[in-house]
Amino acid sequence: MRLGLNTGYWSSGPPSSAVEAVALADQLGFEHVWTAEAYGSDALTPLAWWGASTTNVKLGTAIMQMSARTPAATAMAAMTMDHLSGGRFICGLGASGPQVVEGWYGQPYSRPLERTREFVDIMRQIFAREEPAMLDGRHYQLPFPDGTGLGKPLKSTVHPLRKDLPIYLAAEGPKNVALSAEICDGWLPLFFAPKDNQFYQEALQQGMDAGGRNSWDDFEVAATVSVIPGDSVEECADKIRPMLALYVGGMGAKGKNFHFDVFARMGFEAECDTVQELYLNGNKADAIAAVPTAMCEAISLIGPPDKIKDELAMWDESVVNTLLVSGPPSLIQFCADTVLG
Repeated sequence: MRLGLNTGYWSSGPPSSAVEAVALADQLGFEHVWTAEAYGSDALTPLAWWGASTTNVKLGTAIMQMSARTPAATAMAAMTMDHLSGGRFICGLGASGPQVVEGWYGQPYSRPLERTREFVDIMRQIFAREEPAMLDGRHYQLPFPDGTGLGKPLKSTVHPLRKDLPIYLAAEGPKNVALSAEICDGWLPLFFAPKDNQFYQEALQQGMDAGGRNSWDDFEVAATVSVIPGDSVEECADKIRPMLALYVGGMGAKGKNFHFDVFARMGFEAECDTVQELYLNGNKADAIAAVPTAMCEAISLIGPPDKIKDELAMWDESVVNTLLVSGPPSLIQFCADTVLG
């Protein structure tokens, strides 16, 4: 099992102690450092800023939202970061959800799997730099067909440092998870429960079969996991409940919430219904209190250190080969001692 540092979303400003945490992760042998974006800070700028002071870790975006940039602009950023980091960049992509895509970016949220295929296709063409990039797709057309008529297919002026620059896909539903293994180099699950490993293993295998991938060895599953050591499991769970209430209750409309669906598949559908109803009615405190401890434990490592060590075995036996953790330097050190030994 490998470790990565996920610096997470910004709130009013950069995460506290992020600079120290990134430096320590680089020193302790973490596999990579990741940044995020929603509708505030972007993923690329802090990754370049913090990554400039690292030498060992890979640098990934978890995630760059596809609706925020055209495929060509995303490929340009990826190649630029890869050159500047000496070949350490990982391009993590995701479709996000309709609230953000339509509400923030003003883009349509339709047929996300098809859109992802086209997006990655264009990026792969640009990385390969064998021919000018062209696509006549439903969502993306290169050159644009309805403009001045002066557009023409182009190659990047920059030769990529790596033509096989890795692309990872954030996905939650089974078809999207399968797509990550079919056309990408890694999967970024947000809420992974080791007890549901077979469900995801089958989805990934379907994608690998469709894409002609013969081995799991060159595919990474880097799962975000909350690690919270403490004497009381309940008190540790209290630190996770607000996040789960937000994602299950507020990140999407009733009947159209991908995070809700993940936990429903885990067996928490009734609990999720309660959380969502409370949250959407404005009762956020009650929604947070309604998140059961078992739901927190399913996707995290919380409680006494010995309990965390014992539960690591479930993660070791799953498709996950890298844990993405977040927290201050003290937690980064704890994770290194516990996971890496």
